[in-house]
Amino acid sequence: MLTDVPLWRDFSCGKNATGVLNQSACLSVKNTLVKAVRLTLLCHALTQAQKNGRLAQPDDGILPLAAEPLAITPGTQLLAAPERRATQTAAWLSSQAQVEPALADGALGHWQGLPFKRLQAEQAQALAQWLEDPFSAPQGGESFAQVCERVGAWLMAFDRPGEWLAVTHPWVIRAALVTVLECPLAAAQRIDVLPLSRVELSFTGQWRLRLG
Repeated sequence: MLTDVPLWRDFSCGKNATGVLNQSACLSVKNTLVKAVRLTLLCHALTQAQKNGRLAQPDDGILPLAAEPLAITPGTQLLAAPERRATQTAAWLSSQAQVEPALADGALGHWQGLPFKRLQAEQAQALAQWLEDPFSAPQGGESFAQVCERVGAWLMAFDRPGEWLAVTHPWVIRAALVTVLECPLAAAQRIDVLPLSRVELSFTGQWRLRLG
């Protein structure tokens, strides 16, 4: 069962010279964590839009999954972005998930649902700027820098100890990595996030990328 339970709050933190939310500057306002947090970010399953080269829209569903659901450690709590492709992937894993609005994909505004080739033909300059400039956004949409700010604020405010699995989107996972590693926004262009790929993070005083 999917329930809408927001798990984040807004607060003011500093940013480093690249415009990334600086987690070090947030530690002075985040002192309530006692137990460790382990957070796995899982990209949603493949969609028909991805196969067809079309930009996403919220009601895109996932393609049928032939494999068995990924194993979840007992006691792990499940979160999902609000888009259909994320909630369907979460339902494949478990019948219990909470919808987290902060994990939503970057808003594409007027480009939502358009074929990539159409944008290349009709709006080549705007498309190139959006792909190269993290502060550029489609009309009515959200820039990657804004996604980083949203995701960074959610991470810094996340105060639920224990094991968590969050089903979300490539942009959100890139934003989380940029925030945790405090690297330039442009570095996200060099991160490929495939369907059902996962990234593990941990928090014990500060967020860390966990490899293993």
